Amino acid sequence: MKNVLICASLLGSMLTFAQEKDSIKSNDIEEVIVNGKYYKKYVEKEGSSSMRLDEALIKIPQNISIITNRALEDQQVTTLSDGVLRNVAGAQRLEHWGDMYTRVNMRGSRAAAFMNGVNVTSNWGPLSEDMSFVDHIEFIKGPSGFLMSNGEPSGIYNIVTKKPTGQSLNGSARVTLGSFNMYRGEADIDTKITDKVAFRLNLMAQNKNSFRDYEFNDRYIINPSLKVKLSDKTTLTAEYIYQKAKMSEVGSAYVFSFDGYATKPVGYTATDPGIDPTKVDNNTVNINLQHNFNQNWKLTSQLTYVNEYTMGSNLWPSSFEGNYMIRRLGYWEADNTMKFGQVFLNGFVKTGSVSHKILAGLDLGSKKYMADWSQGYNLDKYNENDDYTQAADHNYWYNLNTNNYDINGTGNYYGPNNTKNYLPFDGTTKPLSVRAGAGSTIEQNYTGLYLQDEIGFLDDKLRLTLAARYTTVKENNYGTKSEADKITPRIGISYSIDESMSVYGLYDQAFVPQAAIFRDGSTVKPITGNNMEVGVKKDWFGGKWNTTLSAYNIIKNNSTVNDPANSPLEQFSILLGKTRVQGVEFDLKGEITKGFNAIFNYAFTENKIIESNDPQNNPEGKRVPGYAKHTANAWLNYTFTDGILEGFGLSFGGTYLGDRSSWDWGGTNTQQMNDYVKFDAGASWENSKFRVGLNVFNVFNRYLYSGSPYANYYYYQAEAPRNFRLSIGYKF
Repeated sequence: MKNVLICASLLGSMLTFAQEKDSIKSNDIEEVIVNGKYYKKYVEKEGSSSMRLDEALIKIPQNISIITNRALEDQQVTTLSDGVLRNVAGAQRLEHWGDMYTRVNMRGSRAAAFMNGVNVTSNWGPLSEDMSFVDHIEFIKGPSGFLMSNGEPSGIYNIVTKKPTGQSLNGSARVTLGSFNMYRGEADIDTKITDKVAFRLNLMAQNKNSFRDYEFNDRYIINPSLKVKLSDKTTLTAEYIYQKAKMSEVGSAYVFSFDGYATKPVGYTATDPGIDPTKVDNNTVNINLQHNFNQNWKLTSQLTYVNEYTMGSNLWPSSFEGNYMIRRLGYWEADNTMKFGQVFLNGFVKTGSVSHKILAGLDLGSKKYMADWSQGYNLDKYNENDDYTQAADHNYWYNLNTNNYDINGTGNYYGPNNTKNYLPFDGTTKPLSVRAGAGSTIEQNYTGLYLQDEIGFLDDKLRLTLAARYTTVKENNYGTKSEADKITPRIGISYSIDESMSVYGLYDQAFVPQAAIFRDGSTVKPITGNNMEVGVKKDWFGGKWNTTLSAYNIIKNNSTVNDPANSPLEQFSILLGKTRVQGVEFDLKGEITKGFNAIFNYAFTENKIIESNDPQNNPEGKRVPGYAKHTANAWLNYTFTDGILEGFGLSFGGTYLGDRSSWDWGGTNTQQMNDYVKFDAGASWENSKFRVGLNVFNVFNRYLYSGSPYANYYYYQAEAPRNFRLSIGYKF
């Protein structure tokens, strides 16, 4: 009840404040109103300036998909892990860490996480971005040398945050209530202070439980930003994002079974009710300076600082005694600090009838992740007579009398534990940097230089892109050092058949430094990825909706796997060889007819070993795990634009993942996951001031899950059964 009152109070304050204004304005990113009639804005024609290209998407020789803020609002998406990926062909999330961080996979490997054009990817991060401060999300498929070369060739996603618009006061407030005691309040205030100074503030508070007992996820956001017009040609934008998360321990959603997937009730949990919450504090500062020399030349510089601190725990099996699982609670203290500097120049010149769009840039990045995972103990089984002993070689406490968590049972079990028996985390004797040491520290420093010329012929109907990036990377990955540098070329061609249709071809490269060591003491070369892509883009009916069809082929060289001859204390690798991922992707977005908006996409993906240095364990033709061969998504919305039902809308959507390939941890089990099928539906009503939306997720109450074999058992995570969200919003 307290949470409801907080949300109601927040909305009430915003309504009172808004009613004092003479005019009501709606957020320009969320909807367009023409003669009082609505159409949803699911289509963006250009990317953000942080993407650097300053060109219409239809002219860029690459598959780039943008998810608008309005699409996220219609689908009632709250974080990146909460349904965002249904809007992009081939993008999916296979592993789940609650809502702590979201690993996005597409085109056969992990997509790098960017925010406002900087690479914030880390092994355990970033914290799943909350949509309250997101303007839109850009998905760039395949290598993207203009943003990054030292990463997987699958692509990137770029979170673009809300910025001040410089308009007179406008904004919104929204309250969302949902299943499992979800209470969420949001406020967005955008105003100008003077003709040269604009300010924006986004606030969000959320309390949310789960369909599993004792699982919860609370989030809080404070996001002020300031835009200052220093002169007619120079603009400074500064923003600060504070994200605080308090949630169940990592791994609370996992279920372990010898029998296979989805063998227990959907709400089954292995967590303990008295475990302290995991807390994450994320502070991000971004300062952007843009200077226009003239209408053809612009210089952009940017500094970004990110610090994410985690104090929490994780739950995972310690051992098995027959059918009995001994649960180990491991503490987890981590500090993730990243610093970035960027400067890039966009220019345009003509030499006779030939045009040149120039992009030149310098990127600097420094990342350091430190973690102390060494402390922990077994939850099962404690009583007053148990003897706890410290293991000298592992520096954690374990219980000598543990034997009572039956993973084949159907009921939840919490053991005879209670909070007074939990062993405290000791973080006071030594600083984190000492406790983490080289074995639990990841450091990366990189420098990138980039130059691109897009040459336009035939009045810019034919465009030839010639580019190269030089990148040098130094890494210290859990004590193993590596250093690499590489020049990666980029060649693209795009031709506009007419103003609404273009065809393109692309060749691009990426590389991934590796910290693996071979048994003979030698180190491995970086993974190199070569991408070839062709496609066609089409705007329909004046650009109200568009389609993109692309086909790609990515070759990865120098992939490694763990040496099967390793002893428990060895971490040697062997050279796997060459892999190939290829596929076809189709995207459709926009207003098909008056009032009817749609998002539809389909992707076929195939990832296999084509040359193997380990034919016994990894023969040619074997699938590389971690993807679904078929993915299809749809979101349909019809809003009445006339008559008594004007402003009333209906929505229906679905997601299908077929022929899923789970992670391969060397497990001896062979059971495959079933196909994933989920349907959602919604209803809404809106006018120029108010919007009410109701969405029902997993309408047919299917048992949804993802997981993998591990050792001689399976682990999986179930998704929520049928549930709903009701939101009430006001715009001013």
